[in-house]
Amino acid sequence: MLSLRGVDKVFASGAQALGGLDLDVREGEFLSLLGPSGCGKSTALRMIAGLSQPTRGAIEWRAGQPEIGFVFQDAVLMPWASVFDNVWLPLRLTGASRAQSSAKIEAALELVGLQGFAKAYPRELSGGMKMRVSIARALVLRPALLLMDEPFAALDEITRLKLNNDLLRLKQELGATVIFVTHSVFESVYLSSRVAVFSARPGRVAAEIEVAAPLPRDDEFRLSRLYAQACKQASDALHAAMGEA
Repeated sequence: MLSLRGVDKVFASGAQALGGLDLDVREGEFLSLLGPSGCGKSTALRMIAGLSQPTRGAIEWRAGQPEIGFVFQDAVLMPWASVFDNVWLPLRLTGASRAQSSAKIEAALELVGLQGFAKAYPRELSGGMKMRVSIARALVLRPALLLMDEPFAALDEITRLKLNNDLLRLKQELGATVIFVTHSVFESVYLSSRVAVFSARPGRVAAEIEVAAPLPRDDEFRLSRLYAQACKQASDALHAAMGEA
């Protein structure tokens, strides 16, 4: 779907987030970017989204940039707006009215299990529900590429595991390509078909791990030898990348 070639990112302060990043993204895959805080994972995601530009290098799209959905680490909801109006925002920006958007919004809310909450306000929702609204907002345009920047990092473990399962279900239903940023070895292996392990700043891909387990996945997969081996491989690669730094 796209390739990053020799990408550097140096901020105005002089801090270098990425150095010589090479990364291919395959259409239809679930790719996790794994690494410690500050290694440039989120910077790479923002550049793919077009929210930031490389200092050097290039981002090459195989068939032009597709529709992109972005889920941030925080839900970033408008507190004065209902769930319906929060999910409506991307459609509203295209000029679609509330009436024209209603069916798509209801469908997106149903995808994330929030049917019946269209009239609720963010203050009435749990952290996990707010994140579901954020995901619904990203999905309402049915993007071909879904970018997710540590969306579950602030949630409790039970909610996080539940949303991991829901995300894999959505991936199967929608068929979108997903790029998911995380610093959790266990989450990256559970969700992904491939894990790209980043080195410390300036970030680059130090290793790639293929996770050859079909979807859907469940708690049995978490107890499998394949999962344990892939987690060890990812953990070893992460420690080696940090050692190089």
